Amino acid sequence: MSLAQVLADAHPDIEVLAPSPATGPYLHDTGTRRAAVDGAVGPTVAYPRTVEQVQDLVRTAAALGVPVVPRGAGTGLSGGAVADADHLVVSTDRLDRVLEVSPLDEVAVVEPGVVNADLNVHLEPYGLFYAPDPASHDISTIGGNVATNAGGLRCAKYGVTRESVLALDVVLADGSLISVGRRTLKGVTGLDLASLFVGSEGILGIVVRATLRLRPVPVARRTLTAFFGSTAAGAQALAAITRSPVRPAVVEFLDEPTLRDIDETNGTGLRERGASLVLVELDGYGIDEQDRDLTAALTAVGGTVRAEPPAEAEHLWHLRRHGRGFGQGTPRWTIGEDIAVPRSVLPDVYAYFAELEQRYDVRVSAVAHAGDGNLHPVLSRDLGPGDDPAVLPDDLTEAATALVRFALAHGGTVSGEHGIGSVKLDWAALELDERNLVVQRAVKDALDPHHLLNPGKAIPHALVATA
Repeated sequence: MSLAQVLADAHPDIEVLAPSPATGPYLHDTGTRRAAVDGAVGPTVAYPRTVEQVQDLVRTAAALGVPVVPRGAGTGLSGGAVADADHLVVSTDRLDRVLEVSPLDEVAVVEPGVVNADLNVHLEPYGLFYAPDPASHDISTIGGNVATNAGGLRCAKYGVTRESVLALDVVLADGSLISVGRRTLKGVTGLDLASLFVGSEGILGIVVRATLRLRPVPVARRTLTAFFGSTAAGAQALAAITRSPVRPAVVEFLDEPTLRDIDETNGTGLRERGASLVLVELDGYGIDEQDRDLTAALTAVGGTVRAEPPAEAEHLWHLRRHGRGFGQGTPRWTIGEDIAVPRSVLPDVYAYFAELEQRYDVRVSAVAHAGDGNLHPVLSRDLGPGDDPAVLPDDLTEAATALVRFALAHGGTVSGEHGIGSVKLDWAALELDERNLVVQRAVKDALDPHHLLNPGKAIPHALVATA
């Protein structure tokens, strides 16, 4: 009897799709979609609507020895929600209720299928907002954001997802339910298991409920642009923001190749205003004073600074989130990363791009959450006649690894917010020494002794030489 039939017989109240080409998309997430094969038969997929149904599915899978892959919207960029055809995908997108909003506690309790942007629409009447805002905020879910410890643009002031998660309900590998964390802002009883589950990419349990910290909607927001004559000048100028008394909500940096790509893709004229862009959002009280001081700081280091009208500001933020492209010309091979480095190292990373381009014959560009040192580089090369877009050239991969090694050598990390998933395991092994891996594997063994939850993700299996 097939897995789908067993589940349908045991749990007739849960919708289950049997393996077929219709479930093929569950073999991939956004980051691995280029490897998709048309018509491929996908895994068994179940759509629970309650916590109890998630428990039932996990218990049944455990009894059968079937691996379980938790999945939200599938917007991840690291292969964290990919499944094999013999896996059970437990989709959380129908667990989509906002269960509670407490204005006095500034807390919301939500199910994992709630879309990030939809939560903030729900919170508007309360004068509150949920701060983490990944670029995919209009389609990604809170469960997926928790699984990857997602960041976003507002990290400069409000931090990543972990800073906004107070408590979690989690279904473990045996189907039992555990509540970790607390509703209070402070609390040090026991180990911080809530933080352990945040960013664990579904390998330790399936998040079925989250208690989230909210913030008051700022009384004012303002967008500043500062254009510079070169990428290097803009990257060096970022230090002026740190030295100023102003702490913006958002600090984004776009280099010259990125501005050109945005212009070519969207018909805009950003490059005409300068060769690099520092895009800033200020919020809160005293916004005129913040504007004055930051404008002075950025002007002093060569920036052409202006406060953008609301409509233009909205367009600029849309371009930052969704407008980055690669023009309408020759198709390219691409590799994307989300390395993070200490903020003081950002100019060195951008300077290193030229060396990579010369050594490996690749093109490198990057946008950066400059307020917290997290970069999103894209390394690319044009496809030639007869080239297979699904088979990356070895030297393009080598260039990407060289950039990871550069970040690690300068106090950085492999992933700032996208997670390791299945595609960055070798890079993660460059960062994590063997003793660290032993501890991480021990945690995995304790919570999932049969390794049935999201197998092959997040934790490297073997140490990779760092030489």
